[in-house]
Amino acid sequence: MYSFFLTEAHKTGNLRLRKSTFMLVVNESVILYNAYRQEGSAVKLSEKIIELRKINKMTQEELASICNVSRQSISKWEADIALPETEKLLILGKLFHVSMDLLLKDELTLDAVQEVHCCGSNAVQEKKPALYEGILIKESVEDDSILDFLNIHKIELWNAGGKPKYWTALFFTSDKSDFPERISRVMSSSSGGENWFVDFKADNEKYIVFKNKILKYKIGNRSEKEYVRSECRKMGIADAQMNWPE
Repeated sequence: MYSFFLTEAHKTGNLRLRKSTFMLVVNESVILYNAYRQEGSAVKLSEKIIELRKINKMTQEELASICNVSRQSISKWEADIALPETEKLLILGKLFHVSMDLLLKDELTLDAVQEVHCCGSNAVQEKKPALYEGILIKESVEDDSILDFLNIHKIELWNAGGKPKYWTALFFTSDKSDFPERISRVMSSSSGGENWFVDFKADNEKYIVFKNKILKYKIGNRSEKEYVRSECRKMGIADAQMNWPE
């Protein structure tokens, strides 16, 4: 299975739109989703569930039966009162033939669905080997467009007990050589001293990335790791938060 986006800009009067064509290739079938968004706008997961359900001409009761939940649960998802569990997100993605990337991108809204049973021989590029692998909390980034540079393999909802109550953990790989610089530009930082970071690795190098700050060390090199840990402490990170996987 492969997926990619084609984007182009549109202008209608004073309204600037960006069109994205999402292509999901399953076996030999290609599913095309035309997505339009107004620049600066955001579309929640709840709205996408409504739109995908209507595109597929399903009732809340029918979707509830497939997801093995009550109709009230579907209603809560669509009213943005509750979030689907990870298992249910995976069911939604498989049911509607969309990736987790597309479900979680706040800026995309689905416009139409068309199924095509063949495509040109060069329409789908061979998957490139991943350079980086790690976990990203979606709420830790200021710009969701960074998700364009990730291949998301698993999603977990973590109960943080604060605001927001749930964190969306994205298990990802990326084949972009400049990914550390890209993610560093969009990480969130707080004027109150709370700083988000993302950790990932490339071969035997471990990266800890903050807003406009990239730290790394060779796995197994204690002195380099201790230097990174000391820099993290300066950023307000407690030692208990530095048990990142290697």
